[in-house]
Amino acid sequence: MIQLLKMAFRDLGRNRRRTFFSALAVGVSLAILILMASVIAGEIGGAFDAAIRLQSGHIQVRSASYDENKSSLKWEDLVQNPDQIAAQIAALPQVKAATPRLFASGFLSTGNESAGVRVTGIDPQSAASDPYRQGLVSGDYLTADDSTGLLLGQPLALKLHLNAGDNVSLSINTANGDVAEQTFVVRGIYTTNTYGFDSATIFLPLAKAQAITQTQNHASTVFVLLKDNSYTDSVASALKPGGLKVLTWKDLNPLTVQFESLANSYIGIFYLIVLAISASVVINTLIMSVYERTREVGILSAVGMRGGRIMMLFLAECALLAVGGVLIGVILGWGATLLFNIHGFYIAKMGITGILVGNSIFARLTLSNLISLSILTFIITVLSGLYPAIMASRLQPVEALRAEK
Repeated sequence: MIQLLKMAFRDLGRNRRRTFFSALAVGVSLAILILMASVIAGEIGGAFDAAIRLQSGHIQVRSASYDENKSSLKWEDLVQNPDQIAAQIAALPQVKAATPRLFASGFLSTGNESAGVRVTGIDPQSAASDPYRQGLVSGDYLTADDSTGLLLGQPLALKLHLNAGDNVSLSINTANGDVAEQTFVVRGIYTTNTYGFDSATIFLPLAKAQAITQTQNHASTVFVLLKDNSYTDSVASALKPGGLKVLTWKDLNPLTVQFESLANSYIGIFYLIVLAISASVVINTLIMSVYERTREVGILSAVGMRGGRIMMLFLAECALLAVGGVLIGVILGWGATLLFNIHGFYIAKMGITGILVGNSIFARLTLSNLISLSILTFIITVLSGLYPAIMASRLQPVEALRAEK
């Protein structure tokens, strides 16, 4: 085998330019695959991270009759005594934070400007509220006993021409079906760098949200953040709140889960198309090599080299070509991913709905993607040399020796 590899290496060196460009074609194909896989992984991973961090948490405990799409405030649809339930969940060692949250629909207006909003009542001091506290860009953060202040997303503030300290009127649905209206002060303006979330979500302290919606001692959900995503199923199985349902982040983000499955299906087809183009270049290279070395193959056959060994010789050339292409592809793909991540791909106002995605998409190059794509490229490249190798092994010695140089 060592001898075959030496011969294959020597044969590839005969036409170094053609060998280089063939390996480069394989490398560029692999680099494209690595970049595409990294972008998809970054987009989907970013969507899940944003959803868990901002909207769904790892787990939520809700009333069995609660309908998220309607943001129901009926007492029978809400969690009673949510603080007690949250305290019990927070005592589990895998839990980072457990806190009640109340969701309601509202209408924000100032002067001639107005916008529909989703009002979220939060515990300002909970670790689950860190993204809003850390994302404060102006003004002050909320306190638990603040009865006149609210927190506003930066895109919404720009739309309504509001600054920290301005007054704004909030109309909000209540538990009995009425509409309550009150003037609030924009206590602070935040950003989570997630346009779809920031442009529609305002925050009130939980106690104030319960008071204005007439849902005292009730919450829409108990929002649970875990120390690690891998704990989700075990913690969800351990929770047995009577009369309530436990939902995981997968249950709460079905559209993102479906998008991930669909994206992986389509990206697989894209992989095959790119690799097929790369394989055609390798096939052409090796077929040209077979025609150029017909007399040499005839001599090898005449001195006793069997067809199988001749086939292995050409496959060894293809394998060396694949190794070179994979090395080039890994370097180019890694470099392309770094370049992509300098600024990312800005998508904030592209109208993506139903999925929380950050303002910019960044690529995530994972070791598993790098290894699997490299192995796939190597296998496809070697298989593409099978036909030229078989063609060379079937050359008749007499006919091959008579071939023109």
